[in-house]
Amino acid sequence: RLVLLQLDGSEAVLPEVGAAVSARTGDGAADAETVGVVTSVARHHEEGPIALALVRRATPVDATLTVGTSDGAVAAAQEVIVPPDDGHMDSHTPLEQSSGARVHDRRSSPAEAPPLEAVWARHADEVREAQRLRHRVFVGEMGATLSPPPGTEPGLDVDLYDSYCEHLLVRTLETRDAPARVVGTYRVLTPAAARLVGGLYTDTEFDLVRLAGLRPRMAELGRSCTDADWRSGAVILLLWSSLAEFMHRNGLDLMIGCASVPMRDGGHAAASLWHQLRQAHLAPIEEQVSPRLPLPVDDLRCDLAVEPPPLIKGYLRCGAKVLGAPAWDPDFGTADLPLMLRLSDLPASYRRRFLRS
Repeated sequence: RLVLLQLDGSEAVLPEVGAAVSARTGDGAADAETVGVVTSVARHHEEGPIALALVRRATPVDATLTVGTSDGAVAAAQEVIVPPDDGHMDSHTPLEQSSGARVHDRRSSPAEAPPLEAVWARHADEVREAQRLRHRVFVGEMGATLSPPPGTEPGLDVDLYDSYCEHLLVRTLETRDAPARVVGTYRVLTPAAARLVGGLYTDTEFDLVRLAGLRPRMAELGRSCTDADWRSGAVILLLWSSLAEFMHRNGLDLMIGCASVPMRDGGHAAASLWHQLRQAHLAPIEEQVSPRLPLPVDDLRCDLAVEPPPLIKGYLRCGAKVLGAPAWDPDFGTADLPLMLRLSDLPASYRRRFLRS
């Protein structure tokens, strides 16, 4: 089973990928048994040195663990990602059933729904409405652990990049019976804004060195979400139409971002999805990127018949390419696939729909 390890005392020397994970079986220094192996290592911006590891399913969740380094063993606090009694899956279980990834596409719009409009936020209060929707979806539904800046109003998803981004909103029109309500959002980081903030959000999850020459034409899409009552498709089509027109109007032709896959099964569905997508949707080698905290795809199942989540499926239909293997996002508890889309790769039917002008 997959676990997150909080590494103690390893600031100077991090363990290598493949390092042994041991559990204490007694009081003596020699009373330790190897129970697993480290698969990824990183320094988290708040939690310090962390690692992903695969350990035996029978390892107690409260076991005292250590990880070997070149300077000796270091203590490791275990955070359960997959409980010992979870993760047994049939090889033909689709992602919709195994991880809940399709929950965003199960509800239709409410009866007699008000009209929708797509607008770009012009005031701080409009940005806060988008951040409030993001918090409801990411924290309330997905269980993400966010680290907003000090002083952030409760119930908002806020990070460093928000003040540099353009925020696209889809909202209901105000009626006599109900106020306007934001039901969908994206944020866009333009190349100029990325230079000001010091890079893309995607840079924190992937090494994008091979894309250096593309950055002047590349906008980053992120923090996409839709209200639970509005996941029938109308909202995402409005969002995508507005995004395409924004890109065309500003002379940008590349979109990049991270598409998330839930890891409630320990990452088996995400690893299987990666193995499927790399066969037909992998970018050429000169555009491939590498994850900073890799999901250990080679140690997870890759034989599951997984259906991509609706958002990823939509991107692929538009011609998006997968740039490399997934990264693990410990804050959101997801496996993130790096995707890039060229407007020139849009099929003709989508160009007519999204670029009417």
